[in-house]
Amino acid sequence: MDKQQVDVAIIGAGTAGMVAYSRVRKVTDKVVLIEGDQYGTTCARVGCMPSKLLIAAADNAYQMAQADQFGVSAGDITIDGRRVMERVRSERDRFVASVVRSVEGFPEAHRIRGHARFTGPDSLIVGEDTEIQAQRIIIATGSRPNIPGFLKEAKDRLVVNDDIFEWQDLPESVVVFGPGVIGLELGQALSRLGVRVRMFGVGGAVGPIQDDSIREYALKRFNEEFPLDPDGEVTRVERVEGGVAVTFVDGDAGEKTETFEYLLAATGRRPNVDGLDIQNADIELDDNAMPVFNSHTLRCGQSPIFIAGDANNELPLLHEAADEGRIAGDNAAAYPDIKAGRRSAPLAVVFTDPQIATVGLTINEVNEQCSGCFAVGEVSFENQGRSRVLGKNSGLLRVYGEYGSGLFMGAEMFGPAAEHIAHLLAWSVQRRLTVSEMLEMPFYHPVIEEGVRTALRDLNRNLNIGPAPEGDCTDCGPGV
Repeated sequence: MDKQQVDVAIIGAGTAGMVAYSRVRKVTDKVVLIEGDQYGTTCARVGCMPSKLLIAAADNAYQMAQADQFGVSAGDITIDGRRVMERVRSERDRFVASVVRSVEGFPEAHRIRGHARFTGPDSLIVGEDTEIQAQRIIIATGSRPNIPGFLKEAKDRLVVNDDIFEWQDLPESVVVFGPGVIGLELGQALSRLGVRVRMFGVGGAVGPIQDDSIREYALKRFNEEFPLDPDGEVTRVERVEGGVAVTFVDGDAGEKTETFEYLLAATGRRPNVDGLDIQNADIELDDNAMPVFNSHTLRCGQSPIFIAGDANNELPLLHEAADEGRIAGDNAAAYPDIKAGRRSAPLAVVFTDPQIATVGLTINEVNEQCSGCFAVGEVSFENQGRSRVLGKNSGLLRVYGEYGSGLFMGAEMFGPAAEHIAHLLAWSVQRRLTVSEMLEMPFYHPVIEEGVRTALRDLNRNLNIGPAPEGDCTDCGPGV
């Protein structure tokens, strides 16, 4: 049995784990990074990057199909599924290889391959032949797809997002369960690439959208491309000769059965802590056997154990995982000198078309924090100048501000260029700008960002700070 003593052991070599490792190494060389699976982050292998590659193909196909509105004839559009998936896999492998090279650049003595389990609050066993005694431990084990039991009736035709990027060709049809971020992105992309898609949800949610006005708008828009029932009543899932038969209630038409080649379960992810023998770590666990931790320090109780990234199931986004890796790494390195880490303003983007973005506080959070002490401003992109020029004039932006102070609190958006607009708004939240200060910023003409100014002017007026300046129109004038 190989026995090692280290200052810090990090379980998981994903985004959070690698960032934590780089922070710890600034203080000590007695560190190990343990990985039980293959190197390469969730983002690079099965998340952000391969999904955006599929979306890029889909967006190009869709844009060609829309060319006629500009008086441009695109001719017959053909989609070669094999070539689409070949590029997805090839470029995905490039991203993964880059991550793998980074990890393999760490000293070999710092890298251990194998599944880690707690044998005590400061001890781990890796595989069957390595014991690690660690003064501090960081859990950064990531997450995996969570699949409800009834969907498993699809048997060999059940897939998760990890599987899609290994397809050699595009299927004829896919039924998607879960209109969250993954389901919406992949479902719309597959639909635009000629795959017959139907999507079901539970509870009425559409992605991360909390604002009812935006959710209703987005739901109507998605249904123009493929059937999406966010609160579907599915009565049966069955593996049949032709694929997967799904029986559901189709509004007034009653019960209906459709058969699809595959069933995509996009029903959320679960943290990879259940295989760690976490009960041996001598830390408090909640009702779901998850470690109880401080969101600001990422410390589990009063122990020298920290949990970061998707493993803590709090903010499953790459930039948040990187921030948490930094916080956990700094605190593990400086232990017992524990400090609350600096966090970025909340920012999330869904790469559908139109895109979805949430920034700062959601409408529900604003209402909980100061019920009755905030106002809302909004703009529709249907008549926004630059959006109409581009033929992307679909969407709605709603912004929230605080009475009295005029502080900009947050926003939700379903519309064009949301990935870029969201950054401007997130920077404003992080700098704690007022709505008036934001309106003093330059806005070029004609750009989609002028729609942000229109929404902020509406908010400024509703906050009773002052009337909207003259000349604010949304279709042709200098105030667009």
